[in-house]
Amino acid sequence: TEAPPAEDHKSEHLQTEAPLAQAVLGELRVSSVTPNSVQLQWSVPEGSFDSFTLQYRDAQGQPQALPVDGGSRSVTVPGLSPSRRYRFHLNGMCGGKRTDHISIDVITATDKPEEPPSPSEEPKTEALPTEDNQTEHPQTEVPPARAVLGELRVSSVTPNSVQLQWSVPEAPFDSFTLQYRDAQGQPQALPIDGGSRSVMVPGLSPSHWYRFHLYGLRGGKRTDRVSTNIVTAASKPEELSLPSEEPKTEATPSDALPARAVLGELKVSSVTPNSVQLQWSVPEGSFDSFTLQYQDALGQPQALPIDGRSRSVTVP
Repeated sequence: TEAPPAEDHKSEHLQTEAPLAQAVLGELRVSSVTPNSVQLQWSVPEGSFDSFTLQYRDAQGQPQALPVDGGSRSVTVPGLSPSRRYRFHLNGMCGGKRTDHISIDVITATDKPEEPPSPSEEPKTEALPTEDNQTEHPQTEVPPARAVLGELRVSSVTPNSVQLQWSVPEAPFDSFTLQYRDAQGQPQALPIDGGSRSVMVPGLSPSHWYRFHLYGLRGGKRTDRVSTNIVTAASKPEELSLPSEEPKTEATPSDALPARAVLGELKVSSVTPNSVQLQWSVPEGSFDSFTLQYQDALGQPQALPIDGRSRSVTVP
């Protein structure tokens, strides 16, 4: 009577251990480093994970955990400090448990080299040196001329964020970098994957003027640039829209056209002390975009613009 249960337990363990062993994380690599952010990428040579969690300690030594969708193979970590060493741990999650783990040490770039590009180099590349460079460096200018950035446009503006989009009418870029100065005048650089055509810039101040510069990079060098000026929305209209306007729009206008586009249940896919990952479905029709609204710990309304094709979002 004692033997069969032991065999049963063994068979149960084998069944649960087999699929976990198939999901394996590849090497964790750095694809881009700026003074304030790091972009990491990885591969999954075997199996698949439900989700990932990136763990690290910030400049104050506080532990941070960033949830990442299971289909992602890269993540950008913002809000870092210049010239600082960070150790990142990427955990692969299956069934709510960590099944594999890889780590990497990264030192962020210094902030001094980042300051000149915004005020000084940009006007030069627009005015005279672009013509001089074409004559002095014809070999380097010929290939980048095929990769051209389209107009930089604003697709969404809130008091605390801006969503920008662009096109690449000719050959692709390896990556992009979005540069701007924050409300305190400090230069910021946001690395973007070469396949992206839009980016959401969080952490902005209401009713503030910003100038954004998008650079296209090939072979590690900037080959084209587009810019745009934006004024973020005021915070007061947002406060009114949260409690009052939403119920009204759900009551009457939504019965006409939006009835074709229906939102499914909003679910929580991951929770950490500092972030929440939400996901949803669209069982009928399609939406142009989404906006996630909430109030932060200080009671201030926040609005996060989301692309219409997305079905999940991480709120950091």
